[in-house]
Amino acid sequence: MASLVKGKDGLTYKQRMLVDTLVTHNCSIAKASQIAGYAKGESGRVTASKTLRLPKVIEYFNSKVAEIGRLGAIPAVHTIVRLATEAKSDYVKLEASKDILDRSGFKAPDRVQHSHAGTLSVKIDLD
Repeated sequence: MASLVKGKDGLTYKQRMLVDTLVTHNCSIAKASQIAGYAKGESGRVTASKTLRLPKVIEYFNSKVAEIGRLGAIPAVHTIVRLATEAKSDYVKLEASKDILDRSGFKAPDRVQHSHAGTLSVKIDLD
């Protein structure tokens, strides 16, 4: 019955284990449901699928995915900086440099608007 006891976040052990398994093992819902202790076979997969639609479970899932994203951000930044300085291709260096500038708040404008003051006169003579 320990799997039915809810933690501070309102999730049971099985719900938390299901999400943790999906996020860390990158496996199917069927495999994650077995690891988390749900019923074997199709009924366990169906129960796990329904569980993953519960608001508290979705919230926990999103927090775990965001945590992984934050952990992966530092190596990703190092890779972009390395490409900007060491890549053999000038195109790769350019794109990496653009990414660095963009993430540093120096993104090029998406659209440039030009305005001209003065008058414009067009005369068309068809003769």
